[in-house]
Amino acid sequence: MNNDMERIITQENFEDTYVDSIELERIDKFVCDEMARQIHRYIKAMKGSKNIMLKFEEQLATLGAEEKEKAIARYIDLNRKVLSGLDLKVVLARAMANYSDTFSYLMELINNKRKMTFYLERIKEKYRQFHEVFEQDGKFGIKDHNGNILLHPAYDFLRTPYVYVDDLRLMPVIAQRDGKMGLVLPDGNDTVVADFVYEDISLRDEPPYFEAWADGKSGLLGADGTFTPAELARDDAD
Repeated sequence: MNNDMERIITQENFEDTYVDSIELERIDKFVCDEMARQIHRYIKAMKGSKNIMLKFEEQLATLGAEEKEKAIARYIDLNRKVLSGLDLKVVLARAMANYSDTFSYLMELINNKRKMTFYLERIKEKYRQFHEVFEQDGKFGIKDHNGNILLHPAYDFLRTPYVYVDDLRLMPVIAQRDGKMGLVLPDGNDTVVADFVYEDISLRDEPPYFEAWADGKSGLLGADGTFTPAELARDDAD
């Protein structure tokens, strides 16, 4: 029996064996566009702010294809409810429809189970890149979806910032060490942006995103570590 004819199909060899490179590139592009559209709808439903939607789309428009996919994946990681009720088969079907010149060719793609499986797995691999908090020797750290360490296991407590940031920048994590709270970046280097001097830090839904308490006083804490006492924050608001 000819071994070439009986070649075993795997996720790894399917792309080279069965998928045209132009088809792959275009469907990837249309999937990315559709995922951005779904995030647009999510922001509109959850935030109700046209300004936030426009800022998000402006930021994505400045990125290349691969960077855009990574930015969307990172957004989903911090806002996983985007995927709640989202049927990836519908996302893929819309992408295939945009790629297809005729209805008959669209149906050919959709009815090709091997291609559908390949592309669905590809979507999951690209956009479901979830970080995880892990424990080691009683301390907590964070790993990315590939197992790379974003924060080393050196903290008594961690709270990841599930907030939307329209400029797509890396947001700090609320951490506790030696009984005090601070902010650290999940950048692999444990970069401290707010020293561990606070009794408590909580998340906010809008800038400056954090509220902190120290020495019996409260205030707003920016993602860059800048602390504004509550009375000054009220004066600024007025």
